[in-house]
Amino acid sequence: MLLFLGAFALFYIWHGLGVTIGYHRLLSHRSIECRKALEYFFVLPGYLSFEGSPIWWATIHRAHHRHVDTNLDPHSPRYGLKNAYAGWFTKKTYPAHINPEEQAPDMLKDKLYLFLEQGGDWRKAHVLSYAVNIGFRLILLYYFGWTVALASYLAAVLVLQIPLMLNVVCHIPKLGYKRFHSADDSVNVWWVAVLALGEGWHNNHHRYPGSAKTGISFWEFDLSWLVISALNRLGLLDRVNIAPGKQVRLANWKKKTMVQSR
Repeated sequence: MLLFLGAFALFYIWHGLGVTIGYHRLLSHRSIECRKALEYFFVLPGYLSFEGSPIWWATIHRAHHRHVDTNLDPHSPRYGLKNAYAGWFTKKTYPAHINPEEQAPDMLKDKLYLFLEQGGDWRKAHVLSYAVNIGFRLILLYYFGWTVALASYLAAVLVLQIPLMLNVVCHIPKLGYKRFHSADDSVNVWWVAVLALGEGWHNNHHRYPGSAKTGISFWEFDLSWLVISALNRLGLLDRVNIAPGKQVRLANWKKKTMVQSR
Protein backbone atom coordinates (compact mmCIF):
# COMPACT_ATOMS: atom_id res chain seq x y z
CA MET A 1 0.00 0.00 0.00
CA LEU A 2 2.82 2.42 0.84
CA LEU A 3 4.45 1.70 -2.51
CA PHE A 4 1.19 2.40 -4.31
CA LEU A 5 0.51 5.65 -2.42
CA GLY A 6 4.07 6.88 -2.89
CA ALA A 7 4.08 6.04 -6.60
CA PHE A 8 0.63 7.59 -7.06
CA ALA A 9 1.71 10.86 -5.39
CA LEU A 10 4.86 11.10 -7.50
CA PHE A 11 3.04 10.33 -10.74
CA TYR A 12 0.25 12.77 -9.88
CA ILE A 13 2.72 15.63 -9.42
CA TRP A 14 4.76 14.58 -12.49
CA HIS A 15 1.72 14.37 -14.76
CA GLY A 16 0.16 17.46 -13.19
CA LEU A 17 3.24 19.59 -13.85
CA GLY A 18 3.24 18.24 -17.39
CA VAL A 19 -0.17 19.83 -17.87
CA THR A 20 0.29 23.03 -15.87
CA ILE A 21 3.82 23.88 -16.97
CA GLY A 22 4.27 21.90 -20.19
CA TYR A 23 0.92 22.18 -21.94
CA HIS A 24 -0.48 25.32 -20.34
CA ARG A 25 2.08 27.91 -19.30
CA LEU A 26 4.85 26.89 -21.70
CA LEU A 27 3.09 25.83 -24.91
CA SER A 28 -0.31 27.54 -24.74
CA HIS A 29 0.80 30.90 -23.34
CA ARG A 30 4.57 30.92 -23.89
CA SER A 31 4.89 32.50 -20.46
CA ILE A 32 8.26 30.79 -20.12
CA GLU A 33 10.92 29.97 -22.67
CA CYS A 34 13.56 27.27 -22.44
CA ARG A 35 15.62 24.89 -24.51
CA LYS A 36 13.79 22.23 -26.48
CA ALA A 37 15.01 19.37 -24.29
CA LEU A 38 13.47 20.93 -21.17
CA GLU A 39 10.29 21.76 -23.09
CA TYR A 40 9.89 18.11 -24.08
CA PHE A 41 10.71 17.08 -20.50
CA PHE A 42 7.59 18.88 -19.31
CA VAL A 43 5.35 18.13 -22.29
CA LEU A 44 6.01 14.37 -21.99
CA PRO A 45 4.22 13.80 -18.66
CA GLY A 46 1.34 15.91 -19.96
CA TYR A 47 1.02 13.72 -23.02
CA LEU A 48 1.27 10.62 -20.80
CA SER A 49 -1.77 11.79 -18.85
CA PHE A 50 -4.04 11.31 -21.88
CA GLU A 51 -4.06 15.04 -22.71
CA GLY A 52 -3.72 14.41 -26.44
CA SER A 53 -1.90 16.35 -29.15
CA PRO A 54 -0.02 19.40 -27.81
CA ILE A 55 -1.04 21.43 -30.89
CA TRP A 56 -4.69 20.49 -30.37
CA TRP A 57 -4.53 21.33 -26.65
CA ALA A 58 -2.85 24.71 -27.16
CA THR A 59 -5.12 25.63 -30.07
CA ILE A 60 -8.27 24.94 -28.10
CA HIS A 61 -6.97 26.77 -25.05
CA ARG A 62 -5.91 29.84 -27.02
CA ALA A 63 -9.34 29.85 -28.68
CA HIS A 64 -10.92 29.70 -25.23
CA HIS A 65 -9.08 32.86 -24.22
CA ARG A 66 -9.89 34.59 -27.50
CA HIS A 67 -13.62 33.80 -27.31
CA VAL A 68 -14.04 33.31 -23.55
CA ASP A 69 -17.62 32.68 -22.45
CA THR A 70 -19.14 33.49 -25.83
CA ASN A 71 -20.85 31.04 -28.16
CA LEU A 72 -17.48 30.59 -29.92
CA ASP A 73 -15.75 29.44 -26.72
CA PRO A 74 -15.02 25.69 -27.12
CA HIS A 75 -16.08 24.88 -23.57
CA SER A 76 -17.99 27.63 -21.78
CA PRO A 77 -20.48 26.36 -19.15
CA ARG A 78 -22.88 29.07 -20.32
CA TYR A 79 -23.82 26.75 -23.18
CA GLY A 80 -24.17 23.48 -21.30
CA LEU A 81 -22.22 21.71 -18.56
CA LYS A 82 -21.94 18.47 -20.53
CA ASN A 83 -20.32 20.17 -23.50
CA ALA A 84 -18.08 22.26 -21.24
CA TYR A 85 -16.80 19.18 -19.45
CA ALA A 86 -16.31 16.63 -22.21
CA GLY A 87 -18.59 17.14 -25.21
CA TRP A 88 -16.29 19.60 -26.93
CA PHE A 89 -13.52 17.08 -27.59
CA THR A 90 -15.74 14.39 -29.13
CA LYS A 91 -15.71 16.12 -32.51
CA LYS A 92 -13.69 14.79 -35.46
CA THR A 93 -11.82 17.97 -36.26
CA TYR A 94 -11.58 21.68 -35.51
CA PRO A 95 -14.63 23.96 -35.78
CA ALA A 96 -14.44 26.50 -38.59
CA HIS A 97 -13.47 29.38 -36.29
CA ILE A 98 -10.68 27.43 -34.58
CA ASN A 99 -7.66 26.78 -36.77
CA PRO A 100 -4.16 25.75 -35.60
CA GLU A 101 -2.65 27.75 -38.46
CA GLU A 102 -4.14 30.88 -36.91
CA GLN A 103 -4.17 29.96 -33.22
CA ALA A 104 -0.87 28.06 -32.93
CA PRO A 105 1.44 28.75 -35.90
CA ASP A 106 4.47 28.66 -33.59
CA MET A 107 3.83 25.01 -32.78
CA LEU A 108 3.40 23.89 -36.38
CA LYS A 109 7.16 24.25 -36.83
CA ASP A 110 7.83 21.33 -34.48
CA LYS A 111 7.96 17.96 -36.28
CA LEU A 112 7.19 15.95 -33.14
CA TYR A 113 4.09 17.99 -32.37
CA LEU A 114 3.02 17.73 -36.01
CA PHE A 115 3.27 13.94 -35.83
CA LEU A 116 1.22 13.79 -32.63
CA GLU A 117 -1.35 16.10 -34.27
CA GLN A 118 -2.08 13.49 -37.01
CA GLY A 119 -3.06 16.04 -39.63
CA GLY A 120 -5.73 17.66 -37.46
CA ASP A 121 -7.87 14.50 -37.31
CA TRP A 122 -8.88 14.47 -33.65
CA ARG A 123 -9.82 10.81 -33.57
CA LYS A 124 -6.53 9.66 -35.05
CA ALA A 125 -4.61 11.91 -32.65
CA HIS A 126 -6.59 10.59 -29.68
CA VAL A 127 -6.08 6.97 -30.74
CA LEU A 128 -2.34 7.58 -31.03
CA SER A 129 -2.34 9.21 -27.60
CA TYR A 130 -4.22 6.31 -26.01
CA ALA A 131 -1.91 3.78 -27.65
CA VAL A 132 1.21 5.54 -26.35
CA ASN A 133 -0.31 5.91 -22.89
CA ILE A 134 -1.29 2.25 -22.67
CA GLY A 135 2.10 1.23 -24.02
CA PHE A 136 3.82 3.30 -21.33
CA ARG A 137 1.84 1.51 -18.58
CA LEU A 138 2.67 -1.87 -20.10
CA ILE A 139 6.35 -0.98 -19.92
CA LEU A 140 5.92 0.02 -16.27
CA LEU A 141 4.08 -3.25 -15.65
CA TYR A 142 6.89 -5.28 -17.20
CA TYR A 143 9.74 -3.57 -15.35
CA PHE A 144 8.17 -2.45 -12.06
CA GLY A 145 5.06 -4.56 -11.55
CA TRP A 146 1.34 -3.92 -11.39
CA THR A 147 1.46 -1.63 -8.34
CA VAL A 148 3.53 1.05 -10.05
CA ALA A 149 1.71 0.63 -13.37
CA LEU A 150 -1.69 0.98 -11.72
CA ALA A 151 -0.56 3.99 -9.68
CA SER A 152 0.66 5.69 -12.85
CA TYR A 153 -2.54 4.93 -14.73
CA LEU A 154 -4.87 6.16 -11.97
CA ALA A 155 -2.79 9.30 -11.40
CA ALA A 156 -2.89 10.09 -15.13
CA VAL A 157 -6.65 9.55 -15.34
CA LEU A 158 -7.20 11.80 -12.33
CA VAL A 159 -4.91 14.50 -13.74
CA LEU A 160 -6.87 14.32 -17.00
CA GLN A 161 -10.05 15.19 -15.09
CA ILE A 162 -8.56 18.33 -13.51
CA PRO A 163 -8.50 20.66 -16.57
CA LEU A 164 -11.87 19.25 -17.68
CA MET A 165 -13.32 20.04 -14.26
CA LEU A 166 -11.59 23.43 -14.18
CA ASN A 167 -13.25 24.41 -17.47
CA VAL A 168 -16.58 24.09 -15.68
CA VAL A 169 -16.02 24.97 -12.02
CA CYS A 170 -13.81 28.01 -12.60
CA HIS A 171 -16.36 29.54 -14.96
CA ILE A 172 -19.34 29.33 -12.60
CA PRO A 173 -19.26 32.62 -10.65
CA LYS A 174 -21.02 31.39 -7.51
CA LEU A 175 -18.35 28.73 -6.93
CA GLY A 176 -15.44 31.15 -6.50
CA TYR A 177 -14.39 34.77 -6.24
CA LYS A 178 -13.18 37.44 -8.62
CA ARG A 179 -10.08 39.43 -7.81
CA PHE A 180 -10.35 41.33 -11.09
CA HIS A 181 -13.51 42.63 -12.72
CA SER A 182 -14.09 41.03 -16.13
CA ALA A 183 -16.91 40.45 -18.58
CA ASP A 184 -16.26 36.71 -18.55
CA ASP A 185 -17.25 34.30 -15.77
CA SER A 186 -13.76 33.29 -14.63
CA VAL A 187 -13.33 32.93 -10.87
CA ASN A 188 -10.65 31.79 -8.43
CA VAL A 189 -11.46 28.50 -6.68
CA TRP A 190 -9.01 27.52 -3.93
CA TRP A 191 -9.64 23.77 -3.89
CA VAL A 192 -9.25 23.56 -7.66
CA ALA A 193 -5.91 25.37 -7.26
CA VAL A 194 -4.81 22.69 -4.79
CA LEU A 195 -5.79 19.82 -7.09
CA ALA A 196 -4.49 21.57 -10.22
CA LEU A 197 -1.12 22.61 -8.73
CA GLY A 198 -1.94 26.32 -8.95
CA GLU A 199 -4.27 26.48 -11.93
CA GLY A 200 -7.40 27.23 -9.92
CA TRP A 201 -6.62 30.95 -9.61
CA HIS A 202 -8.46 31.27 -12.89
CA ASN A 203 -9.70 34.84 -12.66
CA ASN A 204 -6.10 35.92 -12.03
CA HIS A 205 -5.07 33.90 -15.06
CA HIS A 206 -7.65 35.48 -17.34
CA ARG A 207 -6.51 38.91 -16.20
CA TYR A 208 -2.87 38.07 -16.95
CA PRO A 209 -2.90 35.03 -19.29
CA GLY A 210 0.74 35.52 -20.26
CA SER A 211 1.99 35.39 -16.68
CA ALA A 212 3.83 32.28 -15.49
CA LYS A 213 2.58 33.04 -11.97
CA THR A 214 -1.15 32.76 -11.30
CA GLY A 215 -1.21 33.03 -7.52
CA ILE A 216 -1.02 36.72 -6.57
CA SER A 217 -1.73 36.93 -2.84
CA PHE A 218 0.65 35.06 -0.52
CA TRP A 219 -2.10 32.59 0.34
CA GLU A 220 -2.87 31.80 -3.32
CA PHE A 221 -0.56 28.79 -3.39
CA ASP A 222 0.84 28.01 -6.83
CA LEU A 223 3.07 24.93 -6.84
CA SER A 224 3.72 25.19 -10.57
CA TRP A 225 5.09 28.70 -10.10
CA LEU A 226 7.43 27.48 -7.34
CA VAL A 227 8.84 24.90 -9.77
CA ILE A 228 9.19 27.52 -12.52
CA SER A 229 10.86 29.93 -10.10
CA ALA A 230 13.32 27.24 -9.00
CA LEU A 231 14.19 26.39 -12.61
CA ASN A 232 14.76 30.08 -13.30
CA ARG A 233 17.11 30.41 -10.31
CA LEU A 234 19.06 27.44 -11.64
CA GLY A 235 19.48 29.24 -14.97
CA LEU A 236 17.45 26.67 -16.91
CA LEU A 237 14.93 29.14 -18.32
CA ASP A 238 15.66 31.73 -20.98
CA ARG A 239 12.63 33.90 -20.21
CA VAL A 240 9.91 34.10 -17.57
CA ASN A 241 6.89 36.40 -17.82
CA ILE A 242 5.11 37.55 -14.66
CA ALA A 243 2.37 40.12 -14.21
CA PRO A 244 4.00 43.46 -13.33
CA GLY A 245 3.47 44.29 -9.67
CA LYS A 246 2.28 47.83 -10.37
CA GLN A 247 -0.37 46.58 -12.78
CA VAL A 248 -1.61 44.05 -10.24
CA ARG A 249 -1.87 46.67 -7.51
CA LEU A 250 -3.59 49.13 -9.86
CA ALA A 251 -6.13 46.52 -10.93
CA ASN A 252 -6.83 45.66 -7.29
CA TRP A 253 -7.29 49.35 -6.46
CA LYS A 254 -9.72 49.80 -9.36
CA LYS A 255 -11.69 46.76 -8.23
CA LYS A 256 -11.97 48.05 -4.65
CA THR A 257 -12.99 51.51 -5.84
CA MET A 258 -15.64 50.05 -8.11
CA VAL A 259 -17.06 47.88 -5.32
CA GLN A 260 -17.15 50.75 -2.84
CA SER A 261 -18.89 53.03 -5.32
CA ARG A 262 -21.81 50.67 -5.79
